[in-house]
Amino acid sequence: MHILPALPVFSRLSALRSALTLTSALLLWASAVQAAPTGLLNDTGQTQCANASNALVACDSATTGDAGTRPRQDGRFGRDVAAPAKVGGGAAGFDFTPLDINGNAIALTGSPAVPATTPRCVKDNVTNLIWEVKTTSGLQNSSYTYAWRSNVGAATCGASVSPCNTDALIAAMNAANLCGETANNWRLPTRRELLSLVHWGLTASPKIDANYFPATQSARYWTNDTFAPSTTNAWTVRFDTSLTSNGPKTNSTYVRLVRSGS
Repeated sequence: MHILPALPVFSRLSALRSALTLTSALLLWASAVQAAPTGLLNDTGQTQCANASNALVACDSATTGDAGTRPRQDGRFGRDVAAPAKVGGGAAGFDFTPLDINGNAIALTGSPAVPATTPRCVKDNVTNLIWEVKTTSGLQNSSYTYAWRSNVGAATCGASVSPCNTDALIAAMNAANLCGETANNWRLPTRRELLSLVHWGLTASPKIDANYFPATQSARYWTNDTFAPSTTNAWTVRFDTSLTSNGPKTNSTYVRLVRSGS
């Protein structure tokens, strides 16, 4: 019986290399189609620095330089200071594109640029996340509160969501195809994602760019992260103090949903 010779080692390596190259290309294509979050972080919005008396002043070298009285403060660094060109608008280093109910970009007007009409969603051009914008009525009513995920508590929300928990809200938002979303991708944000909207440079609450996120409550908003020391609690982000905290998953708490951009 005639036996075919085995392929040379270099031939097998070449075939393996070709397969790996194809696999990598397919993974890159899939990533592009899904338009996943960039993994980048927003800057804080803080453009001033504290002097020796704890008063907020311009970030000059005498105060915040490496040899200054309060060196290397946040206001010296990042997008807020670099002021790169933006795709959209927004305070400090934030870069937002407002969207209408169908997911179309809303024109910007004025200087600094603000949405010409009230948005229903906002795309963050740094993180590639799309956020719902709260309103004063309907499914996105800013006054509604929810229990965390499938929990049930004393929360109050509209008739289109029952029970008043975040799982039911997500289902209703996906059914509504808000801002052109048809892939059922609305979800609770992680703590880090929700913190990316906090504008630390504001002295009054809510600590968020109100031109792009009107009707925001100066209060806690749920994240998807369970509080590890006590798993009956979940993490929240506060838009009154800019800080994170945690509370029982049955609490009545505000919500802002998010999805990956496109």
